[in-house]
Amino acid sequence: MPVRDEDRTGYERTKFKHWVDADKDGCNTRAEVLKVEAVTAPEQGANCRLSGGRWYSPYDDRYIAGPSGLDIDHLDPLAEAWDSGALAWSSVEREAYANDLGDERALIAVSAASNRSKADQDPATWLPSAAGYRCQYVTDWIADKTRWGLTIDTGEKVALTKTLSNCPNAPVTVTLAR
Repeated sequence: MPVRDEDRTGYERTKFKHWVDADKDGCNTRAEVLKVEAVTAPEQGANCRLSGGRWYSPYDDRYIAGPSGLDIDHLDPLAEAWDSGALAWSSVEREAYANDLGDERALIAVSAASNRSKADQDPATWLPSAAGYRCQYVTDWIADKTRWGLTIDTGEKVALTKTLSNCPNAPVTVTLAR
């Protein structure tokens, strides 16, 4: 992966239009992820309002009842994507990134608490508290960055290399998004 210093100049979360209804089925991206990742399917009401259901949050190895306790995490946070190359993208490309349902690794339902502890950090400063998920997390991180042609900084490279040194050597398949 290309290594480059990051630049947050000009970043605003609103530059990534997210939670759109791309397929016009009445459910936005957040609801689509929740429906796909449910361990126990939620009920779907009017305007794709979800209730009930149960999800597994791999970041902290917890089960969550009901959609209100969950956040949909951009595995590679929007600010981190900006820092790593998305600042040069068009608004259409940033919207596609923020709503990427084309790769199951890009968006993940996790407990609100774990997502908020992560915020916009990269693996140099944050890894999931569930140690058994860390190999999956860093390989998914690399796949997502590769999919979108994003770079990593030196701190990320060190953290990714260190974490991966304790992981099984398994192939990772990536379909490029751009």
